[in-house]
Amino acid sequence: MHKRTLIIAGMHRSGTSLISHWLTKCGLQLGERQLGPGLGNLDGHFEDIEFLKMHEEVLADNNLPVSGLTDAPIDNFSIYEKEKLKGIIKIKQQLYDQWGWKDPRTCLFLDVYQELLPDACYLVILRDYKSVVSSLLRRDFKLIDKKYMARKYLSRLVWQKIRRSRRIQKFYNANTEEFLRIWIAYNQEILKCIKKLNPDSFVVINYTMLNIADSQLFAYLEDNWNFSLKYFKFNDIFKEERIGEDINIDLYITDKTLFKTAEQLQDELMTYMLPA
Repeated sequence: MHKRTLIIAGMHRSGTSLISHWLTKCGLQLGERQLGPGLGNLDGHFEDIEFLKMHEEVLADNNLPVSGLTDAPIDNFSIYEKEKLKGIIKIKQQLYDQWGWKDPRTCLFLDVYQELLPDACYLVILRDYKSVVSSLLRRDFKLIDKKYMARKYLSRLVWQKIRRSRRIQKFYNANTEEFLRIWIAYNQEILKCIKKLNPDSFVVINYTMLNIADSQLFAYLEDNWNFSLKYFKFNDIFKEERIGEDINIDLYITDKTLFKTAEQLQDELMTYMLPA
């Protein structure tokens, strides 16, 4: 069987965990050890621990947050780190005829992966920038909320009745613009990458389309990319009630030119979208 590798690329909170959950159910090997559930991903992150740790190491070496929530370019990917990455890839290729991985931080290293895995296929997940920024704000505020809700009754009451609403506004003001810049940076890296690729080696999808078009993507993976999988209904794992309402992020963005940049970038990526 011809060796096949799938790189799942998408910004944080874009549905990459959901897609990876579905692909795992379809029988694709996405890592022996995976990052488990968390506050924002109750069913699991489906991130291969080896790639995740490697990406965190490179980010730390570049004095960037290991979360990958940065719009700064990666200035240095050392020879040592590249050799470690080659070692991970070599073992995977020896063990599996078809495999892949998901970690949003992958978007920051796509040029390195194009060099190390020239025959890989890229499944790009695009989600509307307003929904992504809203989701990041909600998830990260939950951590603050959880801390206060763990306190004694009176402190909890003061938090819920008085302080919480003020703290939300302060948090949104402090973080919304930065999250939008990060969405732009990630998707610029994706666009730069796919423009260098053979058009047959990548496909762009929105996770919401899988409610009605999972069979189209499944067929694409099998017929166009020769992955051998077993069909599993996407709707059996999709939980719409977990998708929150969009926040009106316009209220918290001072640099309005960011909206135009994001819209143009999103529109260009959508021209590559797999037809539903």
